[in-house]
Order: sequence, then structure tokens, then C-alpha cells
Amino acid sequence: HGCDRRQRRGFGSDDRALAFGARRGGAITANSREEHHPREAAAAAVAEAAAAVAIVFTFEDKVLFTVRNVDPDKGKWDLPGGFIDPNETAEEAACREIKEELGIEISNSDLKYITTSPNNYLYKNVPYRTMDIFYECELTSDVIKVEAEDEIQELIWVKRSEIDLNQIGFISIRKVIGEKYLG
Repeated sequence: HGCDRRQRRGFGSDDRALAFGARRGGAITANSREEHHPREAAAAAVAEAAAAVAIVFTFEDKVLFTVRNVDPDKGKWDLPGGFIDPNETAEEAACREIKEELGIEISNSDLKYITTSPNNYLYKNVPYRTMDIFYECELTSDVIKVEAEDEIQELIWVKRSEIDLNQIGFISIRKVIGEKYLG
């Protein structure tokens, strides 16, 4: 499948990606109902979960980070990526997000699966659980530009030996970069 342009990037700017999880007002939540209604509590917990993709671009011994221009974690390092839309595969979401954020056309075959990692994501003061799916994509050049300037302050290439995990905003990204790319 090719990558098509849709609405805006997930992490922080797409209300529709988390709209399904916002059914909390007056509705059941996992904490309030788990003793009396365990099935309803499980359903509520699932409704507050989302899936997202993160792409680790590499060139030589460097990793590409974005600098977030939106909360949560504005000013912190991030990876290109975002929420997976309904009826979209993780690979399709990765291709779409990269096209939207960086203007690069990549295909499913360019993506190498790395791992998954759970994350906590505070969106409009509501905590969500996400399952972040990580892919690596090797590039033949380190010349890239930002397309989504409202979401990304800048792009920075960092040598693996110089990556500072404290600069990375999201726990899942810190964990994966620390385990797979430092050394």
C-alpha cells in the first residue's frame, strides 16, 4: 500500500485518534468498577488504550530525533511517528506519518520491526496507555527537512555514543533507544 495523506499527526494534535478513549465523562472507568463489574472495567481500560508507531531513522552511526513543538513534552526529543488510525496497519501509519512530518515517501519494505513498548501519554489532562510499535529505517542521506513545523521544532542527528536519554520525552522511546541504540 502506498502512503496517503490524511489529517494531522497523532502524538498531541489529533483529537480523533483518542476520541474513542474519551468516553469517561459519566461512563465507567477501570478503577471505579473493577470490583463489581470486572468485564466492564476491562472494557473501559481497553477504551483508554491506543496504538502508535515510532520510526528510528539511522544514517551511519547517527539516529534522527525530532524536537517536539507541542505538549506533552514540548522541547524534548522524540521520534517521528504517531497514532495508528482505525482500519490502518502499523506499517501504513508509519508511512503516512513520515510523509506528513518529513515529506519522505517510504514503503513497508523500508521498515524493519524492532519491538513494542507500553507508554503513558497525557492528552488534554487525561492519561492514556499506548502501545508503541517501533521500526527502524536506514537512510542513504542525512538531509531531511521538517514538513510539520507546527509539531516539530527541529530535526537533530545524534551519534549513538552521544545520545542523552534525559533529553528524550517519552518513557517508551527512552527505553527502546537505551536498550537498542546506545553503545
